[in-house]
Amino acid sequence: MGSPCDLLVVGLGNPGDRYEHTRHNVGADAAVILAERQADPLRLEKRLKARVGEYRIGGHRVVVAVPTTWMNESGQCVSALVRRYGIEDWSSLVILHDELDLPAARVKLKQGGGLAGHNGLRSITAHLHTHDYARIRIGVGRPPGGAEQGADWVLSKVPKAQREHLAAACEHAADAVVMILDQGIDAAMQQFNASS
Repeated sequence: MGSPCDLLVVGLGNPGDRYEHTRHNVGADAAVILAERQADPLRLEKRLKARVGEYRIGGHRVVVAVPTTWMNESGQCVSALVRRYGIEDWSSLVILHDELDLPAARVKLKQGGGLAGHNGLRSITAHLHTHDYARIRIGVGRPPGGAEQGADWVLSKVPKAQREHLAAACEHAADAVVMILDQGIDAAMQQFNASS
């Protein structure tokens, strides 16, 4: 096991060019933004099944990761990261992910809770045997054709005009991580859940 980190941030998505700029990958996009702000890109760690970066942000040791597994196998990577970085308090694990139940580009924070039909969260909860980890939820809105269109909706490329809104939401989600570090999850939830 490596030395413990203060916060482990994992952005969910599917690997490969086919899924870049899809709604399902906004969590991964937000994690990449956070890493790029540190001017040190994520590096492939094959054993952890992720691209990983270790940073000092505001005096805290932060690990940012994007799984290289498929979304519905995210738990394999997250459980390996939790072991590697000594996460024992579930509020020190933050998952960035897309959320159909939120309007497009809305960002909300949550500690624990249900899965809302999200296969990435389902896999993580199954591997960790808990749902008490923190989430930063990035709204992608409901598909116009109804819930049965959900898979096509999250996996399709986002039109340019909407992509700018989602990109701004990903920046906002990265800001939320910094606020969690500075002021704690409760203060970050109060601000982001009220304002976004």
